[in-house]
Amino acid sequence: MNLTHQIIEYQSEGVHHRSYLAWDQDIKTPRPGIIVIHDWWGLGDKVRGSADRLAQQGYCALAIDMYGEGRVVENPVQAEEAMNAVLGDMKTGTARLKAGYDALLEQPQVDTETTAAIGYCFGGAMALHMARIGLPLNAVTSFHGALGSFHKPACGEVKASVLVCHGGDDAKVSMDDVATFKQEMDDAGVDYEVIVHAGAQHGFTSKEADKDREKYGIPVGYNAQAERESWAAMMRLLKRSF
Repeated sequence: MNLTHQIIEYQSEGVHHRSYLAWDQDIKTPRPGIIVIHDWWGLGDKVRGSADRLAQQGYCALAIDMYGEGRVVENPVQAEEAMNAVLGDMKTGTARLKAGYDALLEQPQVDTETTAAIGYCFGGAMALHMARIGLPLNAVTSFHGALGSFHKPACGEVKASVLVCHGGDDAKVSMDDVATFKQEMDDAGVDYEVIVHAGAQHGFTSKEADKDREKYGIPVGYNAQAERESWAAMMRLLKRSF
């Protein structure tokens, strides 16, 4: 294996994006491409590490920069401000997602007929939005993401198979939110699965979550079992979808 990465730069409505591409250079033929979308902290080590893990599994992964300039924030106040700047203007947010997706398709390592998107927290909501607006993705996975909809899809509009991995003790996204999401997916005729990880809190895939809870008083927590199980579920979906 020859794991390789580079920064992919592109523009979206005046914003300069610096996204992180990872692939195995020993694979000489195009392979499935996967968008990876960061949580509210920005394009940091966690999401880059996820892109690397996917590259090690034979995919080409682009961890996209949703804030611009590859920004990584330093505290929850900055994180909420940066995240809400996107969520408060989803016309711009959608343009940034599409720009990232187009950047993935431009990479010669990628088989443009087989693509997926995954995301964490804020990124999970963004990955689900990509599915809801009908981008031609084969699969989408949300890890402890918000489930509210910015676009209610019509029946047949969602092309992707969808996986939601949700913490049973998530204090930010309720089981009522899960029920509403399921109804939306049923109404739209989506091939989807929701896995509720018992005892897992919001942010359960992040090894930094316990430290963040103690330092900032936010309701998050790491859960090693839920992290393993959710990643395995995503890998099963990718293999089935591709």
